[in-house]
Amino acid sequence: MSRVGSYLYRRLLYRNIDNLGIMKIDSPYPDGTIDPRISSTILDNGNGLQCHVLQAGNPDHPCVLLLHGFPELAYSWRKVMVPLAEAGFHVLAPDQRGYGQTTGSDNSFAGDVGSFRLFNLVRDVIGLVFAAGHQSVHAVVGHDFGSAVAAWCAVIRPDIFRAVVLMSAPFGGTPKSIVSQTQTGITGIDHAALSTLTPPRKHYQWYYSTAVADTDMRFCKQGLHDFLRAYYHQKSADWTANKPHVLDSWDAGELAKLPTYYVMHEHLGMAETVAREMPDQQSIDACEWLSDTELAVYTAAYEAAGFQGGLNWYRCITSGDYIGELQTFSGLTIDVPSMFISGASDWGVYQKPGEFQAMQDEACKDLRGCHLINGAGHWVQQEQAVKVTQLFMAFLETSTR
Repeated sequence: MSRVGSYLYRRLLYRNIDNLGIMKIDSPYPDGTIDPRISSTILDNGNGLQCHVLQAGNPDHPCVLLLHGFPELAYSWRKVMVPLAEAGFHVLAPDQRGYGQTTGSDNSFAGDVGSFRLFNLVRDVIGLVFAAGHQSVHAVVGHDFGSAVAAWCAVIRPDIFRAVVLMSAPFGGTPKSIVSQTQTGITGIDHAALSTLTPPRKHYQWYYSTAVADTDMRFCKQGLHDFLRAYYHQKSADWTANKPHVLDSWDAGELAKLPTYYVMHEHLGMAETVAREMPDQQSIDACEWLSDTELAVYTAAYEAAGFQGGLNWYRCITSGDYIGELQTFSGLTIDVPSMFISGASDWGVYQKPGEFQAMQDEACKDLRGCHLINGAGHWVQQEQAVKVTQLFMAFLETSTR
């Protein structure tokens, strides 16, 4: 483990347990990497997890819950938490199941992959809300895979999650009652056709579902820190080749228009894929939205725990084994106030053909805006934190406290 990793993961000192059962801990991050007004706590979510949660603001105030994606952490919300707290909210951002310093899940490839299915991730979040002393949240916000969790929170328990902000990953709606290969969504990919392209291609979510993905990334040739730097860079607005647009269909030829971090060359892993776009030192030094010191927080987390916990989320999606549970909610929509935010340079908006439009036309019945922010790619809340915060504030003001 690196010196930074050793620092982060050996410094956790339990302080006390308050009357809510919240175990307060010293900040796990080096000085200068997070606002001191953001504190770290451990909460038992009642669903098998001891959740590491970042929080800011008064616990008596309405709650805003922030859910990260892959490969991220609660730390990804550091730039928006204090402004939200100062606006009168109790802001919570957990390391979700399988991530960071949250413990209690079996993060191995051979373990209970079903515990990472979407329905159980919603249960995780509900338990966390109650453990923090709230009966409901003013808004749940999800980015990337966290967007899917936030969407399903709003579908299943609108009484608890009274508004929702989806970021970077649109929600195309609940599944059909009968699944077919023509259904819009991830099940519609023709893998055989992708493999016949020149060069042959493969979809990243199925790569992430393989037994080798964690090892390939965690112990990659360029080193974990450089892998993460290249990965975050290539999916950001800093990579000028990101010029997303609508795809016409799920045909292999259309999917091949996606960058190789989504539809990969068949013979390459993710670390090898992004290594081709590793930024030079000058570009790294100029990256204001993710300094090397901040990136070291992610490096330490994944050096310590690996990627497999997060990868297990993808396995639940690609296997198709858990869609039946979600079909229970077929026909339901998101009826609470909703908003969508992404970077204008984020291919995530269009990576699943038809979903962005379906979200606007069908899935969200009270959609109050779709915002594609210039100067941001996939990591929008970090790349353009001020603009994202402004959009949050305006949305939260229009939804009922």
